[in-house]
Amino acid sequence: MVIKKKPSGGNRFQMKNDSLKGQYRINEQIRAKEVRVVGEGDEANVYPIAQALKIAEDRELDLVEISPNAQPPVCRIIDYSKFLYQQKKRQKEQKAKQVKVNVKEIRFGPQTDDHDYNFKLKHAKGFLADGDKVKAYVFFKGRSILFKEQGEVLLLRFANDLEEVAKVDQMPVLEGKRMTIFLSPKKKDGGGAAAPKKPQVKPEKPVQKPQEEKPQEQQEEAPAAE
Repeated sequence: MVIKKKPSGGNRFQMKNDSLKGQYRINEQIRAKEVRVVGEGDEANVYPIAQALKIAEDRELDLVEISPNAQPPVCRIIDYSKFLYQQKKRQKEQKAKQVKVNVKEIRFGPQTDDHDYNFKLKHAKGFLADGDKVKAYVFFKGRSILFKEQGEVLLLRFANDLEEVAKVDQMPVLEGKRMTIFLSPKKKDGGGAAAPKKPQVKPEKPVQKPQEEKPQEQQEEAPAAE
């Protein structure tokens, strides 16, 4: 009677193009002569590799080497395909929590006119409102590098005009023929910070003047009749 060994990792939890496959040695791939088996129901005992494989086979599970550099290597007896599925699922959850931030570039010339400046300022406000960072730079072409101070003033003006919606991550820095400033959107507290309330001043009550007492008119007594 031939006993067919359960193939390593059923296809129940199999995932296509799994990048985690090959990261762990399993079953006959483990080259150590003895291993320490840990996990639920196991007492972290050291077994010869043949015995550890027999225990895994009896449970219809896989022997997975999780710490190959330990002495002896540490293994777990688990369903390898299910283990890979859970690892991949955990990676996707962590990736979903990460917020992707885009960086939008805005280019100026050292002598940008007001119309072009305001047009690009409006675009920058839109980028920041969408949660994107803004990389604004002045490109100096040819002898225009002589106007680098003018370019710095332009970038500082740009940051100042955006101070309500953006914070400066990096002040203007000249690298080659570019002077660059980095801006990121300001965080909103509960959908935007509320304007501070002005203290309410209670109107003073008018001081009532005490009423002057009218002198009582003394009635003249009639002379008694004799």
